[in-house]
Amino acid sequence: MRSTMMDVPLTLPYVLERVQRYFPHGTVTSLLAAGMDAEGRPIPAKHRYTYADMARRAKQLANALVEAGVRPGDRVATIATNSYRHLEAYFAIPCVGAVLHTVNIRLHPEQIVYIVNHAGDKVLLIDNVLARLLPAILPHCPTLEKVVIMGPVPQQIPGALDYDTWISGQPDTFTYPEIDERAAAGMCYTSGTTGNPKGVVYSHRSIVLHNLGMTHPSGFMIAEGDTVLPVVPMFHVMAWGMPWAVPMVGANSVFASVFSDGPNLARLLAEEKVTVTAGVPTIWMGLLAEIERAREAGEPYDLSGLRELVVGGSAAPEALIRAFDRHGLRIVHAWGMTETSPFGTVSRLPAGVPHDSDEGYRVRAKQGRVPPLVDVRVIDDENRDVPSDGRSMGRLVIRGNWISGGYYGDETASRNSLVELRGPFGTEQWFDTGDIATIDEAGYISIQDRAKDLVKSGGEWISSVDLENALMGHPAVAQAAVIAVPHPKWDERPLAVVVLREGAQATPEDLRAHLEPRFARWWLPDAYEFVESIPIGSTGKFMKRELRDRFRDYRLESADSPA
Repeated sequence: MRSTMMDVPLTLPYVLERVQRYFPHGTVTSLLAAGMDAEGRPIPAKHRYTYADMARRAKQLANALVEAGVRPGDRVATIATNSYRHLEAYFAIPCVGAVLHTVNIRLHPEQIVYIVNHAGDKVLLIDNVLARLLPAILPHCPTLEKVVIMGPVPQQIPGALDYDTWISGQPDTFTYPEIDERAAAGMCYTSGTTGNPKGVVYSHRSIVLHNLGMTHPSGFMIAEGDTVLPVVPMFHVMAWGMPWAVPMVGANSVFASVFSDGPNLARLLAEEKVTVTAGVPTIWMGLLAEIERAREAGEPYDLSGLRELVVGGSAAPEALIRAFDRHGLRIVHAWGMTETSPFGTVSRLPAGVPHDSDEGYRVRAKQGRVPPLVDVRVIDDENRDVPSDGRSMGRLVIRGNWISGGYYGDETASRNSLVELRGPFGTEQWFDTGDIATIDEAGYISIQDRAKDLVKSGGEWISSVDLENALMGHPAVAQAAVIAVPHPKWDERPLAVVVLREGAQATPEDLRAHLEPRFARWWLPDAYEFVESIPIGSTGKFMKRELRDRFRDYRLESADSPA
């Protein structure tokens, strides 16, 4: 027997029409570069308009794309920061049936060329502040037919179109083509930390369902009346889907463009009365330093409206969570990846557990539980579920309506990314995340490491993430990364690479004493190296591959280690 329910396609044109009809007075605020100061730093200036303005201009862009020959299925690339023009592209490109391909601006030009060619991009929209990349890209990208500069066009870029001029003469109404909800709407490539980046393609249906998950009470709890600042970049993993989810529920949008440093973020959060923001731990470390500086100077920021700072990308140390609590600010852990669109889990506290209790901090330091429509399992090398005891480690696998089932144009990687597991509904395919995790009896996962970053000492796993987070709880430590180095007896042992806070001092003995009460003796690093900085990659994570290369020939002083 079939139901009598209507079958309304889940597509982004529906989302755009909803925003224009129900939330025309919602605002979009962008902090943009308006020239340079005497020291060559960008000068911030605000641009503000409404969702009604955004929808009209998105439809003008859609008409310009169609006139330029863009057809359903064509890929349109963006190389851009977080701003209102980029938001217009987020809606316009999928609404013509084309595929929005956001390109990570922090990749090496050779990697950018690779993914533009691999995707077969037809049109490129690029921020004027990033136009310096074009000479290294355009000669090697034969599929690009048109380049459009978002912002004033630099004189040295002949043939490029000015975005505002290009769309200004177009109608602000648009007739949508018929779009299958399972058709591609967006694509993003992984950060390429191991080999060439791999493309993940998102459908209209998966994006709309992801929007619902993001705004759900078990997700980021975003609703009309909120003002949301995604510091996570629109050029990678779609700013966690926020550019679509936030307007869909009528919340106001705020974008910081290139101004993600602590002082500019603090001012923007205060001035715009932001209620929810999202970023990686390194961003929040910079913000915390500015908040503490301002308070000590007697000029505190008014962040009383800020309900939550969502952290993802890598684990936030418990010390960072507690530090923000001291300022009345709440950090909420989330986890995801390019292949999960990227929302996978969020650490909402169980009912009745105070956020500032020992149990509350224990849970908040985890990556959390899945929202509706997504499920996770933690399995061993025999594909059996590990005990849900919060201690047993295994491979984290995930499945759901917005989880990738493979990679664009790469059958081998697609095949290797999936694992078949028996479940309550029969044999199902699950995506193998490459993360090592634990899961407790309540379903909370805790990411222990990437499989490639684990230290395997004497056949036993050591979590570098746990050691790093504990080290960054030491008052003298600003940053810490733990990597494996060769050992003649135990195969691998942990080496801690540490950046001290300005003016602070600590010895290896101090750091070891700090760790000893928290870990088994055989987990403790065998050595500590103090450095001026730890390389940070395009997604805000420590680049352990560079550290492993740097310390490849590292020799421990002693052949014996605690076990």
